[in-house]
Amino acid sequence: MPFIDELVARLPEPVRRLAMRHHELIKFALVGGTTFVFDLVIFYLLTFTVLEEKPVVARIISGTLATILSYVLNREWAFKNRGGRERHHEALLFFVISGVGVILAAAPLWLANNVFDLRSNVTVTELVILDFVLGFIIGNLLQMAFRFWALRKFAFPEETLRGGDAGSTDLHADVDELNDEELGHA
Repeated sequence: MPFIDELVARLPEPVRRLAMRHHELIKFALVGGTTFVFDLVIFYLLTFTVLEEKPVVARIISGTLATILSYVLNREWAFKNRGGRERHHEALLFFVISGVGVILAAAPLWLANNVFDLRSNVTVTELVILDFVLGFIIGNLLQMAFRFWALRKFAFPEETLRGGDAGSTDLHADVDELNDEELGHA
């Protein structure tokens, strides 16, 4: 990721150190931003076409597709220096955790539609704004907090791999080289 390399290199030293210390959270947030946009596009494509009357179903479908993309990006970039599990076990845990996340993301929308019946007396513009706030702001905040905690704790638990064990091409890498690899630059 040359763009990220350049960006990190241009940061002032204290900020660069902070970015290095929280590299997983930053990468997790970037993956989340990417999948957020993907999720949003799929959701609105579905709700303005074939699932106009079923926004919760559209939210679950878009969330599931975004979860698949999220697994690939998190596994190969955000948590690439973590290990400790066989790939199939790790994938199963990721998708179970993410399934709970999809339910958490859909919960505010479900409550608004099924408990408070908010869809029946709003305009189309209000409906779009309501769906966005409930399904994508509140729902995603709930799922993001849960997933970051659960993925680090259960799916990608160990951050002990370094140097050659972490896939480095340099078996005797110095600290700067390992830091570059942690950000996904090497």
